[in-house]
Amino acid sequence: MVSTRPRRAARAPLTVRVARFAVPGLLLGLATTGVVAAATHPAEESAAVPTVTAAASSPAAVVGERSVAVSRGQSAVRPSLSPAALAEAAAKAARVQQHAEAAAKAKAKAQAKAQAAARAKAKAARDKAAAAEAARLRAERREAAEKKALAAALHDLSTRYTRVDLNVRAAADPGSTLLTVLKTRAELSVTPVVRDGWRYVSYRGRGAWVKNQYLVTKRPKAPAAAAAAGSGISSSACKSGSAVESGLTPDAVRVHRAICARYPAVKAYGGVRADSLPEHPSGRALDAMVSSTATGWEIARWVRANAKQLGVSEVLFAQHIWTVQRGGEGWRTFPDRGSVSANHFDHVHVTVYGSSGG
Repeated sequence: MVSTRPRRAARAPLTVRVARFAVPGLLLGLATTGVVAAATHPAEESAAVPTVTAAASSPAAVVGERSVAVSRGQSAVRPSLSPAALAEAAAKAARVQQHAEAAAKAKAKAQAKAQAAARAKAKAARDKAAAAEAARLRAERREAAEKKALAAALHDLSTRYTRVDLNVRAAADPGSTLLTVLKTRAELSVTPVVRDGWRYVSYRGRGAWVKNQYLVTKRPKAPAAAAAAGSGISSSACKSGSAVESGLTPDAVRVHRAICARYPAVKAYGGVRADSLPEHPSGRALDAMVSSTATGWEIARWVRANAKQLGVSEVLFAQHIWTVQRGGEGWRTFPDRGSVSANHFDHVHVTVYGSSGG
């Protein structure tokens, strides 16, 4: 008997595709494997393919708020953040931004401060340079005016006389160049210009300076012949002995004999000895010990008056000094040396050239 039921079309063999994907074990902390099988007919591969779970050993695809997206051969887990975590992340980002902005502001402020300091320094340098230039210009103007005034003063001359041997210098300064030494009673053409004790004078047609205190309006009287520099100088050996003359130069011997003959009250002398200065060790110095200031000044002035014949270069007494080189300045004081002897209150110190007297 022939069946009237329509025959079912022969089905093609099923093709099973298996995709494996990993799902974190959320319950037991173990990784489980799910298997998805898709059965299709060959003619139906382009259509939607229903999926079936081939293994029941995997946990649920969705646990709590976690979702598992499954695709061909791949899986992805996208955890979601709670509102509190999102707020904390946003707050942290805001703090980082604030710190960055604060650092940028501090850097800009420091740069502005450095630039301001550089501008101030540059301005100070410019001001200093401008002040120095202004001072230089003022000095030049003063110097030009002074030169003009001094040049004019050389046309307004009068006559003065020297009362001592007087130094003539290139400038109003005891350390300036010494042009010459004028003898006592010398005539000199002077200008009205006097500055700090110095007078501007005409020397050989050019300007020079001398100490004004040693000029007088009338020529001093010439000394009598008997009072000449060499008068009364003895060269005889001293009656009190000549032991001190050992090691002395001829000029120092000459000074010793002249003083002991003229001032017999002086009994003690100092000659060659160790000293930090070379005069005594070299035999070019003599000390005449005195017991009174009056006697000391009398000896000192007499030796100075006869310095050329005695070969004397300098005399010291009572914290005063006279030298041939600065003879026109008279007696000059020297700084306190700390004791009576060091200040030459108890003796007259005489320094000589060596053998230039006689």
